[in-house]
Amino acid sequence: MRIAIQRSIGYFLTFVCLGMDMAVVGPTLPALAGQTGSTLGAIGMVFLLSAGGATLGTLLGSWIFDKVSGRVVLAAAQIGSAALMFLVPHVPWIYLLMVLFVVKGVAGGLVNTGANTLMLWTHREKSAPFVTALHFFFGLGSFISPFLLGLLLGAGGAYADGYHLLAVFDLLVGVIILAFLRPPASPQKKAEPGAAVSSGRFVVPLVLSAMLYLFFYVSAEITFGGWVYTYAITLNLADAVRAAYLTSIFWLAFTIGRLIAIPAAVRFAPWRVIAVALAGCAGFLGLLVLFPGAPSVVWITAAGAGFCMAPVWPSGYTLAGQSVNLTARLSGFILLGDSIGGMILPGLTGWIMEAAGAPAMAQLVLASLVATFLAYLGILYFGKRRKETVGTG
Repeated sequence: MRIAIQRSIGYFLTFVCLGMDMAVVGPTLPALAGQTGSTLGAIGMVFLLSAGGATLGTLLGSWIFDKVSGRVVLAAAQIGSAALMFLVPHVPWIYLLMVLFVVKGVAGGLVNTGANTLMLWTHREKSAPFVTALHFFFGLGSFISPFLLGLLLGAGGAYADGYHLLAVFDLLVGVIILAFLRPPASPQKKAEPGAAVSSGRFVVPLVLSAMLYLFFYVSAEITFGGWVYTYAITLNLADAVRAAYLTSIFWLAFTIGRLIAIPAAVRFAPWRVIAVALAGCAGFLGLLVLFPGAPSVVWITAAGAGFCMAPVWPSGYTLAGQSVNLTARLSGFILLGDSIGGMILPGLTGWIMEAAGAPAMAQLVLASLVATFLAYLGILYFGKRRKETVGTG
């Protein structure tokens, strides 16, 4: 039990870093555009390229965590992230900056695949609250970095200072993992005859449904969290400091929602949690679509949507894991939806906002949440069919 707790703490720390590194990008987009002499639409491509790198990292992780010590891989990803975060605010050329974000995405994809998969392997059938807690720490990190950035800017500091502090934290966590973490073995090495298998009828459509679920959900989350700062600035709903705090409010509510979702994951089935959460998300985004220029509405939506989005990712991942034995390879396939979801819509949103206006952001997020619900129905349907097949096989 002590080893399992040590592992969990290590995975929690990696997700704090993952959240901090991701959330700092949105509030610094205008500064990065000025740093590289690029347009808002062009600098928004960092989401696309970073998520492209995350996709490569996820593909690599889907193979490597079944074969190589998770401690070494996670530590290398953290230390690499530290170096890249330190360099970001010092690159004057947009193409080199894009390369850095691609490599940073690869490191993030390895951390995302590794921490989620290793947490499942550590706690097995009792993993639901631990996976939810893991994503609580992602939300915690996502709240900390824009809030810290707002404090730095309000005190006369520079956005580069925020990147430097995050680099130091990434490095410390990488060293801690390398020194102390003892990862669990792959279930492929411990499988027994008659154990739940990861092949058979309805596995492919179930995995595809879970992949699409994460794709559309992450599209909504990253688009809102990454672009709400620019949304508020463009519509004159907040100045730079208040817009940074607006981003932080979204991630604070997200973090509180993840904290509450931990006991909820113990008490309620994942499918129930998802249904309530998605309904709440749709309600708040619908409000913003109807009243895009109201300052109070954007703050209410940031808090309400952040809270309701909180349990959607871990509950969906757990729901899929209850129907299929998630080896690193299957987990990696599902997590491709996460990586690609952070790529396409967040990367295109800057161009769409320039062409159609800032209110288009809320419309895009709402549409992506509707698609998430449809993919959720697919998970339920194919999961039920698979259980019926296994039960009669």
